[in-house]
Amino acid sequence: MVRVSTGARIHFGFLNLSLARDRLYGGVGVALDEPRVVVAAEPGADVQCRHPAAREYAEQAVELLGVEGVDLSVERSLPRHAGLGSGTQLALAVLRAVAAATDREADVRRLAPEMGRGGRSGVGVATFEAGGAVLDAGHPTARFTTDRPEDGSWSVPAVAARHEVPVSWRFLLVVPDADPGRNGAAEESSMRSVVERADAQTGDRIAGIVTRRLLPALAEGSAERFGEAVESVGRLNGTWYADEQGGVYRPPVGALVSSLSESPVVYGAGQSSWGPCVYGVTDADHVDEAVEAGRAALADADIDGSVSVARGRNRGARVE
Repeated sequence: MVRVSTGARIHFGFLNLSLARDRLYGGVGVALDEPRVVVAAEPGADVQCRHPAAREYAEQAVELLGVEGVDLSVERSLPRHAGLGSGTQLALAVLRAVAAATDREADVRRLAPEMGRGGRSGVGVATFEAGGAVLDAGHPTARFTTDRPEDGSWSVPAVAARHEVPVSWRFLLVVPDADPGRNGAAEESSMRSVVERADAQTGDRIAGIVTRRLLPALAEGSAERFGEAVESVGRLNGTWYADEQGGVYRPPVGALVSSLSESPVVYGAGQSSWGPCVYGVTDADHVDEAVEAGRAALADADIDGSVSVARGRNRGARVE
């Protein structure tokens, strides 16, 4: 039996969503060590799996790799559609597990599109491969189509920049008990609508923040400046999505971000992907205070939820 383990990721936003610029998308995100996906697999005569989503991915992986079957189980999983990358991490963990269990090689970057992953953002694939804080190169805008391309017809965006996450940094995760983030057909429709009317100047401002503030903060190891930069990136991304999600942040995320931003130990806060997960950037010296700030934010918003703290992850998925 083989076991594949990988962590969640935070998606801070995109560089550009305007058709008026040369490149589209360009995801910014970071790999986390927790929460995790853990998938176990061994060879089988057909596909056996009780987890519905993992079974579908296993069937795809078996076909792509040309193997007979697999007996697969999901031992740990990420909350679905919470903004933590559950779909991509599960799909790639299943693909890698099926390959390892059946003595096959699996190029996850090449095969991810065949499994419907890595279309817009390359952050999930890149963090599965090698962890770290990642900026992907996006796609040429000329390739944009209003209809979703067929699975396998795209390539995963290349990694434009990657940095190790400093060992002292920590990421506060506040997940309110709220509806799941947009996914599937609803996400496709929302993204198409956003791209068709996105303001190009917003992307220009984000590009300046990423190149002059975010990447230098990573290179110099400043959690404070990094937190301020990713909060600015997330807020500007939210102006693109406001009509689709009911505000710069989707309710009730806005109230949580506002509360966390007032804490001196949370250096920047925002919404990961479509939410409802809210992240906060802090460090190892202020974990307890950051957790209290997260709990206070939920209480102030009068909503239940979970609060946890994760380290950055500077390696790819583990295969045992």
